[in-house]
Amino acid sequence: MKLLSEIKKYSFLLLLLAFTACNQTVKKENQKKEISSRVEFLPYFNDESFTPHWLEPGTQEEKEFHKIPDYKLLNQLGDTITPKTFDSKIYVTDFFFTSCPGICLKMMGNMQKVQEAFLKDPSVLILSHSVTPTIDSIPVLKTYADKNGIIDNKWHLVTGDKQEIYNLGRNQYFVENDLGVPKDINDFLHTENFLLIDKNKHIRGIYNGLNRSSVAQLITDIKALKKE
Repeated sequence: MKLLSEIKKYSFLLLLLAFTACNQTVKKENQKKEISSRVEFLPYFNDESFTPHWLEPGTQEEKEFHKIPDYKLLNQLGDTITPKTFDSKIYVTDFFFTSCPGICLKMMGNMQKVQEAFLKDPSVLILSHSVTPTIDSIPVLKTYADKNGIIDNKWHLVTGDKQEIYNLGRNQYFVENDLGVPKDINDFLHTENFLLIDKNKHIRGIYNGLNRSSVAQLITDIKALKKE
């Protein structure tokens, strides 16, 4: 009986060891699959279709890819804002106006989540362009910023030449969804899109500023972009 008991005990230990080894193998295989299925870099975008281009950062192709060009605008403090403001910075950008009674308020609330997520991170900034710059003067922008908890120099609300702002929105950031529909300065620019711009002024993502899950994805993508 004692011998039989020992045999049973030994058999149980063998089974336990086999199960543990098998379980570890499965975990290792799952880990390998997870790593190999991850996207190494965020895509790049260069037109209104937002077709993703998979480029490797640092390559000649990446260096020659579409970048946000020069501009000169003024923020809520009256400071001049140019692309140099965002040198070596990641930033999120959108287009709004302070008197907007509709979607801008929800967009503002979602952009505040981005500000909060990177509150102590100086490498991540926010840039919001007024699409009614003749109305949204510097004092108006400052009042709006104070009212909505917008942190100066972290989140820039900018005004300036309307033609320059509309050109940036339509021809450089490609924020409107009306593919193939020609528009000019008399057509109002209004969009719910947020755009993610990398340290080299490339567009790396587009997100629905009214959608919580899309904004959550934006925050995740910013963290991924910081690792490139």
